[in-house]
Amino acid sequence: MNRSVELADLTWPAVEAGLGPDLLLAVPVGSTEQHGRHLPLSMDSDLAVALCRGLARRRPQVLVAPLLPYGSSGEHADFPGTLSIGQPALESVLVELGRSASATFGRIVFVSGHGGNAEPVHRAVARLREEGRDARGFQPSWVGDAHAGRTETSLALALDPDRVRLSEAVPGDRRPLAELLPVLRSAGVRAVTASGVLGDPDGADAAEGAALLERLVDDLGNAAKGWWGQL
Repeated sequence: MNRSVELADLTWPAVEAGLGPDLLLAVPVGSTEQHGRHLPLSMDSDLAVALCRGLARRRPQVLVAPLLPYGSSGEHADFPGTLSIGQPALESVLVELGRSASATFGRIVFVSGHGGNAEPVHRAVARLREEGRDARGFQPSWVGDAHAGRTETSLALALDPDRVRLSEAVPGDRRPLAELLPVLRSAGVRAVTASGVLGDPDGADAAEGAALLERLVDDLGNAAKGWWGQL
């Protein structure tokens, strides 16, 4: 029988039986926000969960915590369905979660699937580490469209093609993210793209997405190895 990598599937005695100094809790930190007309609101959450599960499949000392599906997504607030708790709240949640988790787990990694979570994750990790807790943060990165373009659409096709509405995919603003950031921060995503897309989904491919997902799991595994050696 395959072992469960999901913390939520286990009983407390099962967790206790697996305790050891090398046990790592991978916490997927996502968002609920618009990803164009063709991708689900859960896209960032789906990616965070997939990365944590990928790490757990490769490393026997890893358990995957339940997903935190809300992040700092205020820049997408003008699109229906987006739910954001903002940076201060997210930071506070992660600090309290890390304090609670550290009572059982010697190591914790927050795996964020949403770029807007980067700052609160960084601050939460810094605070936990100041308190003597072994916490880290990981943010996947790639070269490609910034939001709901070809790159994320390819990832979504690899994760669950049934949830991708390619017939409704339309391009958005194709300018580099660095050029758009001042407007995004001051006026939000809708100020630059009516579709919610930053880039162009055209040409998205499931095989391309699967290869990228594998590489991102490699990146997470290499980061964990750099922090803690072999798990």
